Amino acid sequence: MPPEERPREEGQREERHDEERHREERSREERPRTRPRAERDRHEQGHERERPRRPALDARDAARRAARHVEGLTGRAAEGVTSLERGKDGWVIGIEVVETRRIPDSTDILAEYQVELDDSGELASYRRTERHYRGRGDDRA
Repeated sequence: MPPEERPREEGQREERHDEERHREERSREERPRTRPRAERDRHEQGHERERPRRPALDARDAARRAARHVEGLTGRAAEGVTSLERGKDGWVIGIEVVETRRIPDSTDILAEYQVELDDSGELASYRRTERHYRGRGDDRA
């Protein structure tokens, strides 16, 4: 074979090899992506491992949002948080509010509101659960 034809023949061989490689890459990209069989079977049977769910709202933020909701609904400033409990789908928070200011302030009338928030901090429910004078001790102590 004359030397002038060898480089041309090798170049054509390389071009064919490149074309085949590109064709394979394109066909791989066009194939639908699927999960490995074992993972697919486990998912279909409902045995996929659940990851622990992290609440969207932590306790401090839940208390702050509950206080803001009570203030917005009653028009009275929150005096403090009396209880805080993580529920299945959110938070249950007790918020204390001064309903009536008196002199001396030991005779103020306080109310406790129970606020339920969902995981995103939205108000699910609220209700006044009790009223009492500030100066009276808690009978449950």
